[in-house]
Amino acid sequence: MANESLSSCALQDFLVDAQVLLTQAEECLQHLELIDNDPDACHCLNDTLATLVTRAHNLGLLEVASYSRQLQHLLETAHNPSRLPGSALPALEECLTLLAWQLELVDPHTGRLSLDTDEQVLLLDNLAAALNTTSGCTSCHSSMTPCEHPPHNTREATGQQTTGN
Repeated sequence: MANESLSSCALQDFLVDAQVLLTQAEECLQHLELIDNDPDACHCLNDTLATLVTRAHNLGLLEVASYSRQLQHLLETAHNPSRLPGSALPALEECLTLLAWQLELVDPHTGRLSLDTDEQVLLLDNLAAALNTTSGCTSCHSSMTPCEHPPHNTREATGQQTTGN
């Protein structure tokens, strides 16, 4: 595994920094619970997640980087990323709680996180619904990457095209 050669010191430094970043993200969330749609808190949350994504990616912590990137991508692609509806805050809190658990469960020697992705997919879907956006297609979920391509032509339960073709 690529992460088996991960420096224990670098990993420990990351985990300490990640806890600080997670605390900062949780403070942004608390701020949003007190002051609806505060653009500064929204930007702070996005910047904090971006920093976590970069740090995790640079160390090769793929699972943490991927989940954090998907979470950040959802917040960035919301209809108005500097305004989060109050209904999205509980879903966002659940996503941050899962991220906290992931950071606790990272193997301190290899940096690997051996968890299935079912819960994170569910939480990201819940957040996407609360933000009135989509969290991605099945293939993007299975590869644990943000869905950045144009939507596919899909049929809803009524059998009608959703793209109008």
